[in-house]
Amino acid sequence: MKNLAWGLTAALLLTNSSLWAQKKSAKPDPLKASVQQSVDSRFENLTELSDKIWSFEEIAFQESKSAAALSAYAEELGFKVTRGVGEIPTAFVAEYGSGSPVIGILGEFDALPGLSQNKVPFKSPLNDGAPGHGCGHNLFGVASLGAAAAIKDLIAEGKLKGTIRFYGTPAEEKYFGKLWMIRAGLFNDVDIVMDWHPAAETKVAVQKGLALVDFIVEFNGQAAHASADPWNGRSASDALELYTTGINYYREHIKPTVRIHYHIQDGGQVVNVVPDYSRLWVRVRDTSRQGLEPVWKQVEKMAEGAAIMANVEHKVTLVSGIHEVLVNRTGSAAMQKNLEMLGPISYTQEEQEFAKKIQEATGKPQIGLVSEITPMEETEEHSMGGSTDVGDVSWVVPTIRLSATTAPNGTPWHSWAVVAAGGMSIGHKGMGYAAKALAMTMVDLYQNEALRNEVKAEFKAKKGDYVYKGIVPDGPPPLDAGY
Repeated sequence: MKNLAWGLTAALLLTNSSLWAQKKSAKPDPLKASVQQSVDSRFENLTELSDKIWSFEEIAFQESKSAAALSAYAEELGFKVTRGVGEIPTAFVAEYGSGSPVIGILGEFDALPGLSQNKVPFKSPLNDGAPGHGCGHNLFGVASLGAAAAIKDLIAEGKLKGTIRFYGTPAEEKYFGKLWMIRAGLFNDVDIVMDWHPAAETKVAVQKGLALVDFIVEFNGQAAHASADPWNGRSASDALELYTTGINYYREHIKPTVRIHYHIQDGGQVVNVVPDYSRLWVRVRDTSRQGLEPVWKQVEKMAEGAAIMANVEHKVTLVSGIHEVLVNRTGSAAMQKNLEMLGPISYTQEEQEFAKKIQEATGKPQIGLVSEITPMEETEEHSMGGSTDVGDVSWVVPTIRLSATTAPNGTPWHSWAVVAAGGMSIGHKGMGYAAKALAMTMVDLYQNEALRNEVKAEFKAKKGDYVYKGIVPDGPPPLDAGY
C-alpha cells in the first residue's frame, strides 16, 4: 500500500521539486554564508570537543563523559538542555527558539569495543583491549551540534524563525537508544530531522540500509565430569553447536538480501566439564522490516529444536531491532545542491600520505582521500551497508541524511583505521564540512515553506498506511547489560 501511494504521487513531487529548483535564485544566500562562517569561527572548539570524545572511548549507554561534554557545550552556546530523556542517563535534548518549524538534528557519540588506536596510519592500540571510535561518532555529535549552533545564531539574530533541536542520541552501536527516545515521544512535534554519518566519501545518503533484530539465546543443561560420568551431563554447548549448525544450513534457503550473524558469548568454561550453560547473541537483517520478520521468527524457532536435540532448556530474549531508512529524496535533492555549492574537501599532501599509508596497511589501493561530489544516486534498493536506528526516526518524522568523508577511500569500517583518521585532521575536516552542509540545508528548510511541505508530502506518501511500531522490549532500556 505504501509503495503504491508513493508511486501515485512521485511525479507530482518531482514536478514540485523541479519548480522549486527553477525558482531558486542563483544569487548566493547570505544566510548560508553566515552559517559557514559560524562553523569556521567555532572550528577550533569543535575540534577540541571531538578529540575529547575520541579519547573518552565510551561504549553504548556508558557515554557519561561524552554526553556531559556535548551537553555542557550546548548550554555554553545558549541552548536549553534537558538531560536523561527517554529513561537514558546519557540521552539529552538541546533546544533554542520557539514555534514552528521545528527542525531536529541527530548526534551520536558511542564507541565500539576493542578498537582503541593511536593517531597513526598503522595498527597501534592506544589502550590495549579498550574501545575506540571505529564508526567516527566522536565527529558525528560534534558536527551536528556545530550545525545546530549556526542555526541558533540566526534565530537569535531574528534572521530565521522557529526552533532548532539537537538530539544527543546514545547507544547506536548496540541497543539503539533512539528507540526509547521515540517511545518517549521526543520526536512527536518535529517537522523534519537532519542526520549525517562519517564515511569514506561525501554524498547525500539515499540508501535505505538494512532492518535488523537482535536477540540473545541461552541454553541451560546439567554439568558433569567430561570423562568420569559424561552420561550424567546435558551439554548446553552441544545445543549451541547444533543451533549454529542449523543457522548455517538455513543460509541456503534465504534471500540474498538477508544477513544472519551470531557471536558466541559463552560456550563453556573448561574442557573437563560438560557445560551447563551457553549463550550467543544473534542478529538477523534484511532490506525491510517486512522481509526481516519471517526469517527472524524461523531463526528463533530453531533454538527450540537445538534444545530438544541436546535435551536442555532454552530461553530467547529480545534485545531490540530497527527499521530500514525511509529515504526522503526531496530533502536529499536540496542537500545535494548545497554539497555542490560547497564543493569537495581539500587535503594537504601530508593528509593524503597518511591516507595512503592506511590504505597500504589495510590492503586497499593507495589512491588517497576522495571527496568529490557525485550526483545523487537514483536507487535506494541495494542491500549493501549497515543498519542504523536513524531508520526508526525516519518512519516517525521526515529525515534528510548526509555522508561526509572522514577516512580514506576503501577504509574497512568499524576498524582501527577509522579511529586513526577520526582523531586527526582528516576527520576534523569532514566534521566541519558536514556541519556546514547540514546548516545550509536547514537554512533552506526554515526559509522555504513550500520545500518543507514537499518533504512532508513525500514522507506521507511513502509511509502510506504503515503504522510504525518499534522493535523494543517492554520496560526501561538495558543500561547495565554491557556488551
